[in-house]
Amino acid sequence: MSERPRWQTLFPEGPPRRICIVMLSAIGDAVHVLPVANALKRHWPECRITWVIQPVPHRLVADHPAIDDFLLFHRRRGVDAWEGFRDLSRQYPQQPYDLVLGLQVYFKAGVLTGLAPARVKLGFDRHRARDMNWLFTNERVTYHGQRHVQDQYFEFLEHLGLDPHPAEWGIPISDEERRSQAAFFGNLDRPACAVVVGTSKERKNWTPEGYARVLEALEDEFGMQPVLVGGPSAVERRIADEALSLTRARSVIDTLGNDLRKVVWLLDGSALAISPDTGPLHIARALETPVVGLYGYTNPKRTGPWRRYQDLVVDGYAAFEGEAYPVSPEYRDGMTRVTVDAVVEKIGLALERYPNG
Repeated sequence: MSERPRWQTLFPEGPPRRICIVMLSAIGDAVHVLPVANALKRHWPECRITWVIQPVPHRLVADHPAIDDFLLFHRRRGVDAWEGFRDLSRQYPQQPYDLVLGLQVYFKAGVLTGLAPARVKLGFDRHRARDMNWLFTNERVTYHGQRHVQDQYFEFLEHLGLDPHPAEWGIPISDEERRSQAAFFGNLDRPACAVVVGTSKERKNWTPEGYARVLEALEDEFGMQPVLVGGPSAVERRIADEALSLTRARSVIDTLGNDLRKVVWLLDGSALAISPDTGPLHIARALETPVVGLYGYTNPKRTGPWRRYQDLVVDGYAAFEGEAYPVSPEYRDGMTRVTVDAVVEKIGLALERYPNG
């Protein structure tokens, strides 16, 4: 006789009907939540899912069909820091959730997990929960070693006895966005390559000089339309401006701005993307747009594109070619090992192996 799935022990009266997911920030992490939410709905179609999230990643997932409700956490600083927690706690329902999934291991997420009224609060094991985050949960996944972030999220499903596969993201694109997408790409006479030039973490970023040469290669060697994609941060703007001032490419389209939904449909319509380890890389993977990943600071075995396009990763994280490093959350200063030649080689490989995206 097969062993009973854990959820039947936790919920002997039947599947949980009220589920809360706590994952506040980071667009890439929000992407990784989506297959978890989809799997929950696939196994328990009657459940109602609430997601505690911050405003920026909320823009990405606001209309996702697997999520029934969102509770927005507005982070505050200084003397008002605790006001954000109080404001959010007032939004929690009086009727307890059946299940809370604490998918984020930082203190602020732990506090919100602790404040959530719930019978079962499932979180990470003590090996991986930072800031004593495990204190805020009463059920914990078993530690099986470090894995890709997406696989770590799937451990929550597996702990409950649910199959996370097939992994489905289903990032929504509205009819209005489809019209904007069609108008934008309809004006191009070449396949587009979306180029993400920066992240909020400086040590993840590549050089403007490197991007300048890659923009030229996209235009001259590969006959592609370079499109700069990203947000409004000063870091991204600086790298983009420097790259544009240094490049001989003349057809580059600059779309940087404060519109995450536009980033989604630009990535979706592009034939290829190039990105360091940041949210748009994971959006591209979820949309099945081939993406050349530039890695040197974070470990691509842990935060690279999940189970697809790993052959397109430019691996500066490795101290030397072929280094068999473990899956680890440790950081390295390896972005200087990302070379123009390596990026150009991966572009060629992408167009050869994934000609239709």
